[in-house]
Amino acid sequence: MGEKDAAGLTKLELQIMQVIWRRGASSVGEVQEGLEQALAYTTVQTMLNILERKGKLTRRLKGRAYIYSAAVTESRALTHAVRDLVDRMFGGSTEELVMSLVKSRQLDAEKLAELSRRLKEEK
Repeated sequence: MGEKDAAGLTKLELQIMQVIWRRGASSVGEVQEGLEQALAYTTVQTMLNILERKGKLTRRLKGRAYIYSAAVTESRALTHAVRDLVDRMFGGSTEELVMSLVKSRQLDAEKLAELSRRLKEEK
């Protein structure tokens, strides 16, 4: 699967993938129940089929219903989404992303110090 294939989930696609990642292999009805917003069964079915065509899900027939499973891990999808964001919005510069967070006050000196401490622990 190419990197472009692993990035680029719409908001609804991401919500559906989160249900699958949380619950594991699920039928259309189970995904429908797991969503916060009420969607028609046919809408959920259509979205699952789109995700399957995109290579994000696999499906197998169990009785008369399809069971959908994640073909990409949540961690991999997150990594690709962040990389896509950095590439598109910050010219590939993670430093520019961090500076944008600082400038918008979403990241302050205290949080930066905490992140620095955590990075040292990771080594």
